Amino acid sequence: MILNIEVNHTVILVELLPSSSSEALEDLLKKGPLTIPMKDYAHMEKFGDLGVRLPRNDRHITTKAGDVILSEGNLLVIYYAPNTWNFTRLGRVINMTEKELKKTLGKGNITATLTLKNS
Repeated sequence: MILNIEVNHTVILVELLPSSSSEALEDLLKKGPLTIPMKDYAHMEKFGDLGVRLPRNDRHITTKAGDVILSEGNLLVIYYAPNTWNFTRLGRVINMTEKELKKTLGKGNITATLTLKNS
């Protein structure tokens, strides 16, 4: 399944990995688009509260630019720099380089709208 994340009129495509976490996110988005404010943290990620808790499948991982992560069961995180912690990997950006992703996400806080592809 492909997740669309629209930021500043640009669509970031994310290929979701199979897991109960991704399936729960898909079920949530089948009800309609979800718009969330996302904050910048340490110039390495944008994070925002989904407003619901999803199942966690945490593993100790090191993120790479383009990883889309579920943190604490309720936070959607888009990484554009590495970080090591216990996270649930939801998917990976498939249509942008690291440089393009940083440019799209910009500096400071953003608003992101999540939809399923073709919805």
